[in-house]
Amino acid sequence: MTRVYVCSCFGITEQQVKQHADAGRCTPRQIASACKAGTDCGSCVKRIQSLLGRGSGYPTRSEPQPAGSAAAVPAVLVRAEEPDARAA
Repeated sequence: MTRVYVCSCFGITEQQVKQHADAGRCTPRQIASACKAGTDCGSCVKRIQSLLGRGSGYPTRSEPQPAGSAAAVPAVLVRAEEPDARAA
């Protein structure tokens, strides 16, 4: 079987990403928490997104998730902005 690497920084394959998705990790952030893919150089994040969003039966954040599952918690990234010195 040919290994197709998604994340060369950590040696994560497509199969590993799919296994994590099967286990309920449905966002790139959840995949990163599980195996570090996408946390170093970030060049694989778009590939991970495409693997998760192909319509291959993997859940998305908009689909209902079982209560208490890791996928039930939405992943939201909020960047803290520096206060504008001119506003003071």
